[in-house]
Amino acid sequence: MNNRLKQFIKGTDFILYIICILTSAFGCLMVYSATRNEAITNGLLIGRECLIMIIASAIGIALCIVISMIDYNSVVRIWPIIGGVCLLLIGALFIWGKAPADRPDARCWLPIIETNSFSVDFQPSELAKVGFLVTFAAHIDMVKNEINKLKNILLLTIHALIPIGLIILTDDLGSAMIFGFMFIGMMFAAGLKIRYFAMAAGAFAAVSPILWTKFLSNFHRQRILAVYYPEALSESVYKAKIYQQQRAVNAIGSGGLLGDGLFKGTYTQSPSGVPVNESDMVFSVVGEELGFVGGILLLAALIFICVRVMQTGRKSATLHGAIICYGTAFMISSQVIMNIGMCLKLLPCIGITLPFISAGGSANMCVYFAIGLCMSVYRYNKNNVAENFRYVGYNTPFAEA
Repeated sequence: MNNRLKQFIKGTDFILYIICILTSAFGCLMVYSATRNEAITNGLLIGRECLIMIIASAIGIALCIVISMIDYNSVVRIWPIIGGVCLLLIGALFIWGKAPADRPDARCWLPIIETNSFSVDFQPSELAKVGFLVTFAAHIDMVKNEINKLKNILLLTIHALIPIGLIILTDDLGSAMIFGFMFIGMMFAAGLKIRYFAMAAGAFAAVSPILWTKFLSNFHRQRILAVYYPEALSESVYKAKIYQQQRAVNAIGSGGLLGDGLFKGTYTQSPSGVPVNESDMVFSVVGEELGFVGGILLLAALIFICVRVMQTGRKSATLHGAIICYGTAFMISSQVIMNIGMCLKLLPCIGITLPFISAGGSANMCVYFAIGLCMSVYRYNKNNVAENFRYVGYNTPFAEA
């Protein structure tokens, strides 16, 4: 074994890598179960959604290793190029964007291949999340000792609002909210004082009536009211808006402790079961067929991934490396909370996928780009000790007292 191979093995976080791969494999199995009957009806061995997920995950897994071998410091240095490419891709949605038939305003996908019988689309917001990790980490690193100055807070906020605003204009509210949570989490990890978060929360509360009446569409308002104030909706509207979530809750509840068994879920294997259960509602498949135990084991795997990534961030010798890791953990954890919250009818349904588990080529490929960056931080800080998260003249909330 030559030295280069030894260095590669020594610098690779195989624990994180393997857990991510196993979680993706589990996700492919769940999507296969959700689409199995439809595939059989169409005379296919495997459904289109599952096939795309497998291919995209495989590409992401391979590129994850490639990215991990590139020094993340070099990646951060080209942040203007990365940010520019991501903004161009989002901007392209306003010209060539594609929307589903039931949501003509939600132009969130770029068509890559279009034929009469087959199409491949890409969702730029998924790649933009990874780009935001890099550009925002670079921005924070530039002002790290003066992050609590009002000027820098405003500039960082504008930085975050640019992609958030563009994505909102494509009517992808779910992705915009994930960017918002990433922004909050990365600012907290960078050491922004709590009083600024309190001020922001107060300002948000003050303008929330305007946001409700002028910003949210009637579609989104009804989705929110269906969960928190159904009395405000007519019976027919309420049933229509809550139908998907209610079916998901019923499916999860029917699974009990151990589930009905793989490929045996009544709702999952029924053509009239849970709508979009291969994507937004995939947790209903886990709950029904593998039960409470299966759901807990999946949550444990996702929590482990987030914790492992944050541990890598604590070992980083650079602030931007740490922020990339913490941002990745916030990105994954916020999607997990929102997706499962939707499936349990605790949060309104706004189209958030479950990382590593839901069908979708763009999401499954791009999450591995973020993991690859975190593995690069791990590789190039392998010998550092995670004692605290302290920089010269600068303390984060994670520093020792």
